[in-house]
Amino acid sequence: MTPYSLLDLAPIPEGFTAVDALRNTVDLARHAETWGYQRHWMAEHHNMPGIASAATAVLIGHVAGATQSIRVGAGGIMLPNHAPLVVAEQFGTLATLYPGRIDLGLGRAPGTDGATARALRRGMQAGDTFPQDVQELIGYFGEADPKAHVRAIPGTGTHVPVWILGSSLYGAQLAAHFGLPYAFASHFSPDALEQAFEVYRRSFRPSPHLDAPYAMMAINAFAADTDAEGVRLKTSIQQTFANLRLGRPAALARPVNNIHDVLDPGTAASVDRALSISATGAPDTVRAALAGFIERLAPDEIIITGQIHDHAARLKSFRLVAEAMQSLAG
Repeated sequence: MTPYSLLDLAPIPEGFTAVDALRNTVDLARHAETWGYQRHWMAEHHNMPGIASAATAVLIGHVAGATQSIRVGAGGIMLPNHAPLVVAEQFGTLATLYPGRIDLGLGRAPGTDGATARALRRGMQAGDTFPQDVQELIGYFGEADPKAHVRAIPGTGTHVPVWILGSSLYGAQLAAHFGLPYAFASHFSPDALEQAFEVYRRSFRPSPHLDAPYAMMAINAFAADTDAEGVRLKTSIQQTFANLRLGRPAALARPVNNIHDVLDPGTAASVDRALSISATGAPDTVRAALAGFIERLAPDEIIITGQIHDHAARLKSFRLVAEAMQSLAG
């Protein structure tokens, strides 16, 4: 069976607060653990009214402490926002508290707007040092080097699994070069997915971290009792993406009966292209869509995300996806 995991941005639904979002994240993780999800990942975003996972390492610790066995991690930490040593200490601490359960996915984008990126990076040098920062960070997780002047404590010897995240060929090439697992952000930027997987697999160099390429793809899922209800649930993220494109980020919108009542045709088409890697509808429809993505792209693992306004409907969607994946395995 293709392993399936969960990507959670701790969405703040319209009419609710960050307190509700964080409570919902813990509730979702506990359910996901019983439904067979392998990982519960959270992503770093800043200055976003609809996302409560800005302090990603803190939230990972909270979720890991509230669960028993599911792997918990970052999908991902935006490394340009941080000194590698600080990230190593944070995730080394998490791995010490929850051994064998912590993952660290690294992204190259800031995960925010320009003004916020500048606020995050005060005192840091400009320029793309992502490859060097990745190497430095991985080094802190290795065995103790008696010659090293700087060590991550906790962190040294924890060997936290590091993933490279991306939505272009750059991340695929870097993951292949370093011999690391690779996760593609196809849930919002699907255009280069097939080419990135091909480049990653063809260029992969075995490393002490990984013997063979391991590629994960992200899939949106909006599963419900009927196709019509799944389409309705999806309108929340469609509105959210439209608001981001128009420069007015907001809380996760309430669903509407017809997306074309609130979005003009051009905006709706642009959003639909971004969300084209989606499984939407009744259980049979979702199962067929998942099977199609898996057959066409042969991912080693899929990671499911679904920003749905109503928490009960969101739980149900993730449960139906898990049942679909188990059905495919059967």
